[in-house]
Amino acid sequence: MLSLDLRLLKSRIMEEVSRIISGADEQMKKAINHLEVELVKIRAGKANPQMLDGLVVDYYGSPMAINQVANISVMDARTLSIQPWEKNMLQPIERAIIAANLGVTPQNDGVIIRLFLPPLTEERRRELVKRCQGEGEHSKVAIRNIRRDAIENIKKLQKNGLSEDASKDAEADVQQLTDRFISTVEKHLAAKEKEIMAV
Repeated sequence: MLSLDLRLLKSRIMEEVSRIISGADEQMKKAINHLEVELVKIRAGKANPQMLDGLVVDYYGSPMAINQVANISVMDARTLSIQPWEKNMLQPIERAIIAANLGVTPQNDGVIIRLFLPPLTEERRRELVKRCQGEGEHSKVAIRNIRRDAIENIKKLQKNGLSEDASKDAEADVQQLTDRFISTVEKHLAAKEKEIMAV
């Protein structure tokens, strides 16, 4: 009877360990997704409709994503056009773009808004690379915090009956996960830096 209870307890603890590890994996993926979203917003000299993602426009008193009130398209490598579905949305869209401080001035011709992206100077490119590295650092910190929480939870399980070997294995798994995601952050940053520095 005792051995059955013990086996049940061990299996519960091992389930808890795998739940902690998969939870950490899930959270680290979210940190990477967040980084990807932030990096897309950092303009690399080419017109990209995604640089307006997250831009909110005042639509009759309620905040609305810009892509829900207008059609955004790429006219050429350096120009975005924003065609509102309602003409009276031109002003609110223009105000939202100016307030977002994207480093571009909207050109409103009464029908559509054009964004002409100026060519990037060497200095501006370096600033953008720094901004990317800052975003990368935020992601790494988030990933390391997730690792710390997971390892703390594993140590608590060790106090509740998880063997020392199983605990060390679980911690090693969490560390492997951390290393993998940190390496993914590095790859994203390297790719973005290459994109920004390409003249």
